[in-house]
Amino acid sequence: MDHDEFIRLVAQRADVPEDEAARLTRATMLTLAERITAGEAEDLAEVLPPEVAPPLMPPVDVAQKFGLDEFVRRVSERANVDETVARRGVRAVFMTLHDAVPGKEFQDVMDQLPNEFQDI
Repeated sequence: MDHDEFIRLVAQRADVPEDEAARLTRATMLTLAERITAGEAEDLAEVLPPEVAPPLMPPVDVAQKFGLDEFVRRVSERANVDETVARRGVRAVFMTLHDAVPGKEFQDVMDQLPNEFQDI
């Protein structure tokens, strides 16, 4: 899956314009990089389009511990959208990640997140 297709899918799934989908994708990836280990972020980045992957490079190796509500709040702030749109965007990005990366790699990411992320 290339970058344009990734963003198109996020836009459709979140019901937002493509420019907003791009902001939501970047914000979600930045936040995900904070929440998972650096090694897992690097593994995920290797299987994503290069334009989607750069935000996955975490500033530190240690994953921060926070739940879904804080994840959505951070995405909302970074993408400059309200939390309802951010939640739809996070869900759309995760759905698209599920489609774009091999099943094991996606599951490795999900295993590092709290169970509440399974519902998204």
